[in-house]
Amino acid sequence: MPLRFKIDVLQALKEKGYSAYAIRKGKLLSESTIQKLRSGDPVSWANIGQLCKLLGCQPGDLLEYVDES
Repeated sequence: MPLRFKIDVLQALKEKGYSAYAIRKGKLLSESTIQKLRSGDPVSWANIGQLCKLLGCQPGDLLEYVDES
């Protein structure tokens, strides 16, 4: 996929005070989304929006386009 995360999203969440437990308990993100973030797999736009809300950033702060050719 030509889009990838520029930052370690889970680490950024941790730095903002969101542990994986707190994210699951507060139903901020699903377990499957957390697993996708761990493996670098793409997540939905709704989840990108939620990440931006939690981190106080814009989608461009999280994602970058990488030409695969």
